Amino acid sequence: MSTHYPPPPHYPPTPAAATPHRAKAKRPVALIAAVAIVSAAIGGGASALVGELAGDTGSSSHGSVATGTNVSQSSKGTVAGVAQAVSPSIVEISAASNTGRSTGSGVIITSDGEIVTNNHVISGASAVKVRLNDGKTYEADVLGTDPAKDLALIKLRNASGLKAATLGDSSKVEVGDEVVAIGSPEGLTGTVTSGIVSALDRDVTVAKDEERQQDPRQGWPFEYGGQEFNGDTGESTTTYKAIQTDASLNPGNSGGALIDMNGQIIGINSAMYSPSAATGSTAGSVGLGFAIPVNTVKADLDSLRAGDTSGTIGN
Repeated sequence: MSTHYPPPPHYPPTPAAATPHRAKAKRPVALIAAVAIVSAAIGGGASALVGELAGDTGSSSHGSVATGTNVSQSSKGTVAGVAQAVSPSIVEISAASNTGRSTGSGVIITSDGEIVTNNHVISGASAVKVRLNDGKTYEADVLGTDPAKDLALIKLRNASGLKAATLGDSSKVEVGDEVVAIGSPEGLTGTVTSGIVSALDRDVTVAKDEERQQDPRQGWPFEYGGQEFNGDTGESTTTYKAIQTDASLNPGNSGGALIDMNGQIIGINSAMYSPSAATGSTAGSVGLGFAIPVNTVKADLDSLRAGDTSGTIGN
């Protein structure tokens, strides 16, 4: 007697996976927008995640804002992972004026070369040159400055395809958070240090004098807690709220990035105490550094792009 078996179940054919559409990047925002951070970069955390999942770098009328500095899942929470992800977005800035030359750092915020830095890095400059992490050099133009916040936005000439930093949310930063600082202290491009957030909302006072130049031996003069550091700030000063960190900062770190462990920029390093005359046991980093919160940068970015030099204090 023959046995009959039921026919095998029928499965519908699996449709071919749709090829994701990658948006074409256009001209971008000013780096950390001169540490002022443009409105187009607001919500960087959410847009970064969506962009990463969709394979879309995003775009704006000022150029594409690549969210390329998020740390990979396998390297999350490590200094090495942060350094690998963010270092290509940090540059060395050399500014020449009739009184000399100053060196600082900057953060790329758009793929076509908008860079946020400190106003004091490029103050009074007649020529600005930028060196990327890979050694390439560009001439740059100053788009806008805000001496009241010690922020500036510059733009590389004829640049494209650069890796822009992901701007984070400094309102979520807490005391004790681990951070990484990247910059060019003493001209040592791409130097990485780490530490924690020591305090928030510190009142830091810096010079607004456009002719005042950074002393490469000391750094930019600033006042904190009723004391002056790194020289005389002069009569024209401004005060802003800063993130305090014990990550090692030295002259040349100004304008560089303070980064969380996800690879997002949370501040622009702006002031640090550098005991240049110290010797013996008192020499070296004293762990007293300050950064302009990235949300301050974001709020100032549109004005910097518009060439605002009013120095008006914002919220």
